[in-house]
Amino acid sequence: MPALTLREILALDAVCDTEPQLIAGEEALDRPVRWVHSSEVYEGANFLDGGELLLTNGFGLTDADEATRRRYVRELAARGAAGLAVEIGRSLPRMPDEVADEARSVGLPLLALRRVVPFVRITEAANRAIVTRGLSGRSVRPWGADHTAALLADLADGQALNQPEVEARAALADFHPAPGARLVGVSVHGPGHVGLAAVDRAARALGGAGALRAAFPGDVLALLSLPAAAGAPGARPGTSRDPVRAVQDAFHAAAEPGVTVAVGHAVVAGAGWLRWSETLRAARTALELALTVPAAEPDDGQGPLVTSSRALALERELTRGGVDANRDRLARLVQHTLGPLLDWEAAHPSDLVRTLEVHLRHGCSPTRTAALLHIGRQSLYQRLERIESLLGLKVDDPDLLGELLAATCAHRVVRGIPAAAAGGRLRTVA
Repeated sequence: MPALTLREILALDAVCDTEPQLIAGEEALDRPVRWVHSSEVYEGANFLDGGELLLTNGFGLTDADEATRRRYVRELAARGAAGLAVEIGRSLPRMPDEVADEARSVGLPLLALRRVVPFVRITEAANRAIVTRGLSGRSVRPWGADHTAALLADLADGQALNQPEVEARAALADFHPAPGARLVGVSVHGPGHVGLAAVDRAARALGGAGALRAAFPGDVLALLSLPAAAGAPGARPGTSRDPVRAVQDAFHAAAEPGVTVAVGHAVVAGAGWLRWSETLRAARTALELALTVPAAEPDDGQGPLVTSSRALALERELTRGGVDANRDRLARLVQHTLGPLLDWEAAHPSDLVRTLEVHLRHGCSPTRTAALLHIGRQSLYQRLERIESLLGLKVDDPDLLGELLAATCAHRVVRGIPAAAAGGRLRTVA
């Protein structure tokens, strides 16, 4: 059975609801679409594998000059993108002429989406149709690989399933977690082959953990099955009692520099498919945050960035519903709590806010904070004295720890995501 075409994607109800207007590329409507993906990263064409229909809300195009917009379209075409769909109305009142002109020149299908429809509705409907067509066409493509991707996609997207169906589909993908096993969702950002190799190496490092994994545009998604002993009291010497920490440690050693890995929470395999879905969704949400919000702590850039949903719990709560929806509230929290520090940093080169956050995140340990910031303890003490003097309080006061940590985290979130770019990147974080 042939792959789903761009013409068929445009006929889906979720796409029709956007009132799409084809501006360029009518002759290419019958090209196959391998995946539908949304992104506001305008230097991200190199992460495409080819065949993707890319959705964008246009925020990144508003401030770009003509040459940058043309280069963006050319790079998408060069990577074999199936098409580009741009939301019109909120950030862009009309399609830029140079974008339309360049799309015609390179033969890239270009769509103007004239009504706002959440991209998650479009991607879920389109990718479900793509996977269904792929499963139906198993005589043409390897059925096992398609089945694995379909199961992971259904679980990560929260599709309505039932336990017998999930268990049967997992078994067909040769994934057989024992009833007492701990399952941990993982999302890896990087080229697909690199992410898959990292998952395989991490599984071996975890003592041959079972792994259900597949590459998707933008990330590799995996569900790891750890023996019960790996995450329980009484585990053998050298084995972490904490499944999440064990998985993070394995990826620190297994993933290549530049790769970002996000780990979900641990669930018991026998707890039901909804728990399987939750840890995968937590991993993907954590990856979204890790790629969007600046890290709380300095990074030497020598290895992979490995984080977890629990490490980003505060960021997740602060951005629930999207950064734009919370921006004013977060800005008020930052100004109310950290106003004197911000005024000082505006007038003097310093790093007081980050110093405060790192210090709070590590239990107010001077030794740990100084090591992470790569400064001497005396320099740290001077910074802490300056912070306390400006704020008029003690940073280790238990009554203030929660407010100070929330404010420093909010400052990092708002500072790291410009208002023009925040809406599309984090609006689906749940």
